[in-house]
Amino acid sequence: MTEQRDRCVLVAVQTPYVSDENLKEYLDELAFLVETLDAQAIAKFSQRLPIVDSRTYIGSGKLEEIKTYITENEIEWVVFDDELSPSQLRNIEKILSCNILDRTQVILNIFAKRARTSHSKIQVALAEYKYMLPRLTRMWTHLDRQKGGLNMRGPGETQIETDRRILLSKISLLKEKLIKLDKQKTLQRKNREDMVRVSLVGYTNVGKSTLMNLLSKSEVFAENKLFATLDTTIRKVVIENLPFLLTDTVGFIRKLPQTLMESFKSTLDEVTQSDLLVHVVDISHPDFENQIDIVNNTLREIGAVDKPTILVFNKIDNYTYIKKDEDDLTPKEKINFSIEELKQTWMARNDCPTVFISATNKENVEELKNLMYENIKTIHAKIYPYNNFLYEIYDNETIEN
Repeated sequence: MTEQRDRCVLVAVQTPYVSDENLKEYLDELAFLVETLDAQAIAKFSQRLPIVDSRTYIGSGKLEEIKTYITENEIEWVVFDDELSPSQLRNIEKILSCNILDRTQVILNIFAKRARTSHSKIQVALAEYKYMLPRLTRMWTHLDRQKGGLNMRGPGETQIETDRRILLSKISLLKEKLIKLDKQKTLQRKNREDMVRVSLVGYTNVGKSTLMNLLSKSEVFAENKLFATLDTTIRKVVIENLPFLLTDTVGFIRKLPQTLMESFKSTLDEVTQSDLLVHVVDISHPDFENQIDIVNNTLREIGAVDKPTILVFNKIDNYTYIKKDEDDLTPKEKINFSIEELKQTWMARNDCPTVFISATNKENVEELKNLMYENIKTIHAKIYPYNNFLYEIYDNETIEN
């Protein structure tokens, strides 16, 4: 018997800067996020607004429409495509009288579900507590003041203060644990300083872990779900006679919660300390250009955007396009470009080396390896000139990972 999944509806605001196509992509991604939590998106609601409503995120009329729908269809959850402020959460809950999740909570829940090592579990717990801290009032609305009069507080307010102290204590303890783990990570990096470090970066679910397994001949967990990999994995890889360290990092995503960015700083340090980035892109995704921009913006935030980079367009086996009729004079859209046309476009416009592959089908992987070899060889010659003679005497035997 199939287990019953929680049913939810999705809600987003379409501001003037968001096109209809982008809105659809955003809601589809949110649906994928809740599906990763084993929930089912039953319906999607959106509203055009100049800016997000500071009180209730969307207008009162749209909220009433959603309330009617969730009542008639017995929906358990309403999920919003932005991080809601504590006051927005309270106001929306009062109107809808059901469980509310915002985008940040969904991502935090996925991270909590995916965390495997003690390091990632501490990072996620720290992000969760930081998110909860300003929202404690909402969690204790059932214990509002029960007595009136000056200087007389109800049990709810007392409990909030108690919980705040507990949370602050837990946050402090987790920070201390992270500091100790970060010192260990730093020491480990120093022990690996004699080899070039390469990091796989990219949007979540673009195939980084699959590519990692292919290049390193290892078995890193890979799955067609968002954030399948949270824990940083490092493997020693050899291409021809040149060994280097390859790191698989957590995937980036639109509106990645700031609390997670802060908590995963040590993990992201693997990227900032890398000598070469391999930026993996899912070319079969209809909004892959926007995903490239999001990854580059995230790299800019952590100070890694100017590093030498190879741009890898993955999943060419999943890419489909619609060939335009010769009589159709309307401008081409992205879906009307073939892989060959995209190759010419991106290789011409891009400053960094570019390659098109299928990690699943192992298509053009040798081309990628040759590109990585040439770039790593150049970097190694600059950073470790005194070690260059060693690689002239290496044979081509595989070094065990």
